[in-house]
Amino acid sequence: MDVDDLNLFIRIAQLRSISAAARDVGLTPAGASARLAALERKLSARLLHRTTRQATLTEDGLAFLPHAENVVNAAESARAALGREQAAPRGTLRVAAPASFARMHIVPGLPHFCRQYPELTLDFRISDSIVDLVEGAFDVAVRYTELSDSSFIARRLAPDNRVLVASSEYIQQRGRPKTPDDLVEHTCLVVGTLDLWTFRGKDAEVIERRVAPSIRINDGTAVRDAASAGLGIALMATWCASDEIRSGTLVPVLPDYPLISTQTLWALYPSSRELAPKVRVFIDWLVGLFGNQPYWDLGLERILNNGR
Repeated sequence: MDVDDLNLFIRIAQLRSISAAARDVGLTPAGASARLAALERKLSARLLHRTTRQATLTEDGLAFLPHAENVVNAAESARAALGREQAAPRGTLRVAAPASFARMHIVPGLPHFCRQYPELTLDFRISDSIVDLVEGAFDVAVRYTELSDSSFIARRLAPDNRVLVASSEYIQQRGRPKTPDDLVEHTCLVVGTLDLWTFRGKDAEVIERRVAPSIRINDGTAVRDAASAGLGIALMATWCASDEIRSGTLVPVLPDYPLISTQTLWALYPSSRELAPKVRVFIDWLVGLFGNQPYWDLGLERILNNGR
């Protein structure tokens, strides 16, 4: 079987369109249809249901897809073993990433990445919903989470540090809480379902408080903006609120009770697949972009400590 035919089949399965996949790999729709039909004849199996609007996998197509992906990834890895020049990353890289994080910290750096790898096409799904990497045929996912699923291989990208913040105007109007227990007297803003706030006490004890939010929004940047506008106290990731903390738009709250976060930013890919060159260079680029200490945390420790 021709690897290019397998790659075409994979792209049709991902895009659910023969014409869209044809454009993606540089074929005409008629040429793509002919190559797909030839592949099905070789396999003596029908891989796709075709309509005028879309192409969907048959039962045989569903069974064949992961094997086709393994062959394509293995071919890319084999090319990589021959040397960098012969194995320039190419094809389509499908990436899933959290929406706010991707907009703030991945997309701004893409011009440099794309100049480095001009033969690589990027297909991003940015959403705060957890997507299925295998079912969605994603090559890699960026997630901030506790790592517990052994079906994925993970590479650490950066710590996911959290801080409690509010605007100076809010503190002037409502006062500054002195302990986590004082939060019941304050207006709290919550990102999604993160209403259980965990602190480290003065004697290193763990203190958990579930807050009753006055505003709950399923987007971190929106909660950050609400806190900046003086609407309440918010638990924020430093990657989301570092600029506002540096500028003084947001100030630390309860600095003597630092938040405990067990989450980390990871790059994940399915353990059933070999690490293709296109995935390797993207993950390496992310690691280099964020560094041992991510740029968004530089200088924050001094500001947070001064709040004590």
